[in-house]
Amino acid sequence: MARKIGFIGLGIMGSHMAANLVRAGYDVSGYDVVPASVEKLLQAGGKPAPTIAEAVAGAEVVITMLPDSPQVAEVVLGAGGVLESAPAGLLLIDMSSIAPETSLEVARVGAEHGVQVLDAPVSGGEQGAIKASLSIMVGGEADVFETARPIFEDLGRTIVHVGGHGAGQTVKAANQLMVAGIISLVSEAIVLLEASGVDGERGLEVLAGGLAGNRILDLKASTMLGREFAPGFRIDLHHKDMGIALSAARAAGVALPVTGLVAQLVSAARAMGHGSLDHSALLKVVEELSGRNT
Repeated sequence: MARKIGFIGLGIMGSHMAANLVRAGYDVSGYDVVPASVEKLLQAGGKPAPTIAEAVAGAEVVITMLPDSPQVAEVVLGAGGVLESAPAGLLLIDMSSIAPETSLEVARVGAEHGVQVLDAPVSGGEQGAIKASLSIMVGGEADVFETARPIFEDLGRTIVHVGGHGAGQTVKAANQLMVAGIISLVSEAIVLLEASGVDGERGLEVLAGGLAGNRILDLKASTMLGREFAPGFRIDLHHKDMGIALSAARAAGVALPVTGLVAQLVSAARAMGHGSLDHSALLKVVEELSGRNT
């Protein structure tokens, strides 16, 4: 398997993912528009790349971890981007969460340049990135997926090839609508418990042990009860993902009524100025609607 990796996008998730690849023995060159993020990679043992072209130079694999479709299009397809510098035979793994149609376009143009492409968005948040326990949903050719599997195994625990190009992004959209919906319901449970005079911690403890148990309760119950919303995954990004889910539903010709309602709650959180907070700050929206501001 390739040993030299260019990593573009060293944010909350990407910085930890790149560091894990360094620890796994890969030669990682990283680029980010924020100099402090590149410095973190240097401290982890990686190499700073002052430009995208220098991150790509000599790499056998390039990984992108970017906020949204426009950034992926610019970084991969634009002037000075990955494909402009990529040698034939490069493997490009886009691990961003973006629109499926953008992944299809990247794969199409990549093929014209002799570049193999996988879309491989992740779930698990910052802690999953830190612990290399991410869930990775991969779209693209099956044989290319198998080539990349050793890299994925250094980043996550649940790694599944879900279909052709763009399929990874569709599965990620489904993941995000479920996560936002569950956070909304956990928020409603907390508001109901506390408004009724029930100890929230004890109430959620017993809920977590029954059929209502879920990963949101496992990972976020204590911080939600403590109203601690330091971002592991920002409301702003989840708002983007809910838009992707609704667009995918429209393209597939299906109705997702609960997703539409939850998307409005996420939108409300942004309108209230909570976009930079963790997505568990949906609790603040439910409290506002209930007249229970904290």
